[in-house]
Amino acid sequence: MNYVIRSVRPEEWPAVKALRLLALQDPIAHLAFLETYEEAVARPDSYWRERTARAAEGASDVQQIVAVAPDGEWVGSLTVLIEEAGTEDWAGCRVERRQAHVVGVYVRPECRGIGLTEVLFDAGIEWAWGRGGERVRLIVHEDNGRAQAFYRRAGFVPSGVLVPLGDGDELELEYVLER
Repeated sequence: MNYVIRSVRPEEWPAVKALRLLALQDPIAHLAFLETYEEAVARPDSYWRERTARAAEGASDVQQIVAVAPDGEWVGSLTVLIEEAGTEDWAGCRVERRQAHVVGVYVRPECRGIGLTEVLFDAGIEWAWGRGGERVRLIVHEDNGRAQAFYRRAGFVPSGVLVPLGDGDELELEYVLER
């Protein structure tokens, strides 16, 4: 595989925006993401600059990792957020231990099934482990079978937590980091 897996850089906000907008046009985007294409495309460039800077290389609590094809095209991405014990997460649930939360997973359809998603997850898990995370978690819609199947193959297991959101429940899956 000749793809480069790396963290985004602050000045790459146009590419971050373009890949996110592409992801939001995926046929199952309504199950996979908490925003719509229309919401995202309406955001000003300042939003994308700030979002990219917060998740760029060197950031301590958020990292967006991308897969870059040999021709320079961005073909996949995921973001890892560190959540501190004793805080509340985005859904208002108490965080019991230092953990990482994987969000925004997307790989272009033509690059799925070649091991790229696994490599992105390996990089995200390694980054979380390096920041003292005790586990990595993600939330997946109960009707998103494709994503659930991948996450389970990648070593994620149900935690037993259900998060009610909009049009159905989201399942929390976790990966306990090995030291």
